[in-house]
Amino acid sequence: MKRKPTIKNFIYTLLAFALIFSGCKSDDGSEAAPPSFTSAQNSLSFTAVIAGQVSSSRSLSVTGARLTQSVNITATQQFEVSKDDTTFSSSISLSTAEANQSQTIYVRFAPTTTSLGEVTGILTMSSSEFNSVQVNLTGNSLEIPREIQVVGAVSNFGDVNIGTMSTAQTVQVKGLDLENNVTATVAGSFEISTDNVTFSNTAAYDYTAINTTAEDLYVRFIPSTTDLGAQTGTITLAATGVPDVVINLSGTGTAVRHNYQTFEDQRIAFGGGFNQTVTNTYTLHNDLSNIEQILMYVKLRCPSGGCNAWDVYANIKVKDTDSGDFYEIGRYITPYGVDNSQVARGFEIDVTDFKSLLQGSTELYARIETWGADGWELSVDFDYVEGTPDYLYYAVADVISYDDWSTSGVPYGVTNDPATWDLTKTIAIPSNAESTELRTIISGWGHATPVDSDNRPCAEWCFRTHDVLINGTATFQHNMGPMGCNSNPVQPQSGNWTPDRAGWCPGMAVPVRKDVFSTPMGGSSFTFEYDYQDWTSDGGTTSGQTGAYYATSTFVVVKSNTPISKPTVTN
Repeated sequence: MKRKPTIKNFIYTLLAFALIFSGCKSDDGSEAAPPSFTSAQNSLSFTAVIAGQVSSSRSLSVTGARLTQSVNITATQQFEVSKDDTTFSSSISLSTAEANQSQTIYVRFAPTTTSLGEVTGILTMSSSEFNSVQVNLTGNSLEIPREIQVVGAVSNFGDVNIGTMSTAQTVQVKGLDLENNVTATVAGSFEISTDNVTFSNTAAYDYTAINTTAEDLYVRFIPSTTDLGAQTGTITLAATGVPDVVINLSGTGTAVRHNYQTFEDQRIAFGGGFNQTVTNTYTLHNDLSNIEQILMYVKLRCPSGGCNAWDVYANIKVKDTDSGDFYEIGRYITPYGVDNSQVARGFEIDVTDFKSLLQGSTELYARIETWGADGWELSVDFDYVEGTPDYLYYAVADVISYDDWSTSGVPYGVTNDPATWDLTKTIAIPSNAESTELRTIISGWGHATPVDSDNRPCAEWCFRTHDVLINGTATFQHNMGPMGCNSNPVQPQSGNWTPDRAGWCPGMAVPVRKDVFSTPMGGSSFTFEYDYQDWTSDGGTTSGQTGAYYATSTFVVVKSNTPISKPTVTN
């Protein structure tokens, strides 16, 4: 018999339904949200990439919520994914903790060598707690170019003595999908090698080897006797079916130099047990048959107490053993209170004209007109430069030598006694002379008046032009004009070094003035006169300084390819 429902049973039924439906509500009575996972973008595209290489990565922001499981992220073939933008693979996994936070992941395009053209793919983010999230991926895979590649570069080889070889430089040769062997060919004064042992003009590379691993190519500079100066060359890498690759080469062939040190840190001063002059004998290069040039370098250093504060007259002389006289081969002016270290080897002076005297046992004289116990430490060395001389034999004779010190020069602007200041000579040239020239060094001193219109006293400051008369005719001129003292590399100096003097500057070598006759003059005789530009001193000076003087030396130099004697110079 069926029982009738009661009010009590009805209430129990309502309570049961309430309990069932209360599990689908939040505490506030709203429905609870399900787990979720989203991507900030639904597609990524990549720039074109050569097949077999990888693109730059692109970042993608993903966010999950209320997840209780990890999330798997998988990329289809030709694409890769990473959590740290360093380690990439086809798939990654985000832990539950990571998945419930905002994350940045990275995707890159990695086409295989068999994939060309447009490539599509999908990045899939999946878990059993949500429907899969997908991001569309696209990229363009380019065909691998066939080419020869050079890894590294060849620098300028710099200075290399002719007849010697440089240290080898190295680059590497790499093939990219080559189908034929590579031949390297060098042009110019250079050689190449694959092993840095055997060098020649050519080298070869197996394409199958360099398609896999780059191989070394060595190159060196080998200037010959005809390669003096700047040289260029090329290495051409060639293989059938690909463009040539050219490597440019350069270097400078320099002459062999024999160096001889003479005075070395020789203290020259006035007082304190030192002298303004010093004389020593040295053994210099003996065989001059292949010496093209002789260069003298004058180095000045400051003593422990500091350099002398003034710009003073200084020179180097060599002894002529025939006459016993010392010939001035170079003159320079000291800088104000500093050394000349800004000129790497010191003042450079070409002294080739005196090669007949600068050989074997040679006596040298040095003078610095310093007036203090500080003075200087003097070093002088010579480079004998190999090459082809213009002529095999030289001879030199003194014409005028008023060059011992600054004010021992010829007084300027006054009438001079010819017995004391003999500026007129007769010169006889040997019959086999093939070239004849005059070599003069001149510098003006003193502050005599009247000053020029620009307020320059003579002869240190006044600009003048002097004539060399040959047989009474003005044949050569010497312009004692400005030299740009403020651009002197020895700077700054401590004194009045920037204004232009008349034909010289503090802290520089005094110029050598060479006058070459238009004909060899062999077997001839002619008169010589040094004619200073007319100017008359009024006997006054500025600032209590001395009068005007021109320290002057002139030599006659003859050259020949047969042994030659000295010219004869008479009053």
